[in-house]
Amino acid sequence: MMEEKDTQGRPPGGGLSHSNVDAIAAVAIFLIGVVMMVDNYKVGAGWATDGPEAGYFPFRIGAILCIAAVWVFVKSAFGKNRKHEQFVSWQRFKLVLMVLIPTIVYVVAIKFIGIYLASAIFIGAFMRVMDKRSWLSVLLVSVGISVTLFWLFEIQFMVPLPKGPLEAWLGY
Repeated sequence: MMEEKDTQGRPPGGGLSHSNVDAIAAVAIFLIGVVMMVDNYKVGAGWATDGPEAGYFPFRIGAILCIAAVWVFVKSAFGKNRKHEQFVSWQRFKLVLMVLIPTIVYVVAIKFIGIYLASAIFIGAFMRVMDKRSWLSVLLVSVGISVTLFWLFEIQFMVPLPKGPLEAWLGY
């Protein structure tokens, strides 16, 4: 099945070009490099009398990341060989966000309500919203998986995972 194209050979609906995505990724990597440098400077990024301090090498790796990110950003924003072809359409990007945003919410929710309750809600929400499953199957599968994982990790393997108020109420 052929996709429609506009006069410049791009799918309709707009979206980000390859160069735009490169620039966004470069900014993200630059920020990671800055965080690495700041954290490792606090630990000690110099040379002590007995050798390199704990943050010596990670600090320099952060600096290399920053330099590489600036290079990629400049090439993607101002280079003569920029790629203006569409990387992803907004319509397809929305599909990615439909998974990415709930996943971010899930990861944050783990801190506040624990991994087991957050997982039950996450699984149940995807089953109900994306797959249009019945409430009974949503409840059975999401709670069943969380209870099984609780039994496996907490009771059988004795590996504590992040817990929330529900587990505290149950005595774990």
